[in-house]
Amino acid sequence: MGVTSSRNYSPSVVTVGNCNMPTRLKRRNEPLKKERPKWKSDYPMTEGQLRSKRDEFWDTAPAFDGRKEIWDALKAAAVAMETNDHQLAQAIVDGASITLPHGSLSECYDELGNRYQLPAYCLAPPLNMMSEHNDSEGVEPAQQVPARIEFPLKVRLSTGRDIRLNASMSDSIGQLKHQLAEQEQFSANHQRWFFSGKLLTDKTRLQDTKLQKDYVVQVIVNTVPPPPPSSK
Repeated sequence: MGVTSSRNYSPSVVTVGNCNMPTRLKRRNEPLKKERPKWKSDYPMTEGQLRSKRDEFWDTAPAFDGRKEIWDALKAAAVAMETNDHQLAQAIVDGASITLPHGSLSECYDELGNRYQLPAYCLAPPLNMMSEHNDSEGVEPAQQVPARIEFPLKVRLSTGRDIRLNASMSDSIGQLKHQLAEQEQFSANHQRWFFSGKLLTDKTRLQDTKLQKDYVVQVIVNTVPPPPPSSK
């Protein structure tokens, strides 16, 4: 059965009590499952609307009960799960001493017994995700393509180096990945871009990120070792 989202979803934390968590919850801690929830939104949702909904949740979650460091860990684990990095997500959960009674981030507990619940839309896109591409038939080319205004975009690699790229607000992250790949000689497929703690997908455009002048984008580079020399 699909899960229906709620536009007024509030973060849920229930304090069970320090050291007084029921025995079944104290003992039961399942490994994080790879399966993500399947759910359908009340209305067809674009990728941008989903990002906004998630941002609203993560911006308000620490203001409710619970510990901010646990909310931060849950957010990082959710991002890792969405990028299919299950091993990293499990390491984050274990490192924060988060207990998963059902092997899911949808319901979990910290070591003090506080209960945290993540909505389905923070863990997976809806089944009725809608493309953001608009049909532009009949529109003059001059109206479709705005003037390109470039600016130097500063990206900080996980290796510690800062790189500047020529970018415009209409550029997609996928385009910028290829530009960085050509400049630094590593594949676009080995890059993960983050801004304000949020993973940027290839289809995301800079104009959707709220990025401003002199802001820095973080780029994690996964280098692949060269193949061993042939024995022939």
